[in-house]
Amino acid sequence: MIRKRQALAAGQTFAAVCLVLLACTFTFGQGQPGNVAQARIQKEVIHELNMLPDLTVFDNLEFQVNGDRVTLMGSVTQPVHKSEAENVVKHIEGVSRVDNKINVLPLSPMDDQLRRALYRSIYGFPVLEKYAMGVHKPIRIIVNNGNVTLEGVVDNQADKDAAGIRARTVPNVFNVTNNLRVTGS
Repeated sequence: MIRKRQALAAGQTFAAVCLVLLACTFTFGQGQPGNVAQARIQKEVIHELNMLPDLTVFDNLEFQVNGDRVTLMGSVTQPVHKSEAENVVKHIEGVSRVDNKINVLPLSPMDDQLRRALYRSIYGFPVLEKYAMGVHKPIRIIVNNGNVTLEGVVDNQADKDAAGIRARTVPNVFNVTNNLRVTGS
């Protein structure tokens, strides 16, 4: 029974990750909302960003599609992730322009220590362990000079609150912004 619940929770988490993979944001442009070309571009952008090999739970990529233009946003820990994201998106058929607004987080040993502590605090908490399954972790932990932002998707409000509380308990964290979204919200 416990394994069945864990499998169900993992399936729900996987479904949530698939729906909002890498916390991607879609914005339709000025045309018809059902624009087939734009929908295809969005699908391919999701696929290409998911295929980037070295992204971690500490990186968060978002994008907007407006017609044939793609705007990349979010934060990454390595400058190479910013250029890789732009390169894979600009080669998608139908994309005429890529506006790369991805923020590269500053190199900081203190932030690296906070990232490890936050990961242990959030993903090691029994209620939140289910989110540690799978390759693409749905809770993204962004640390910028001691300020923490949580991005991604969780199953319910209690999990969102628990992640925020766990992040606030980590020593040397200055501020926590909890931008986690609840599935279906």
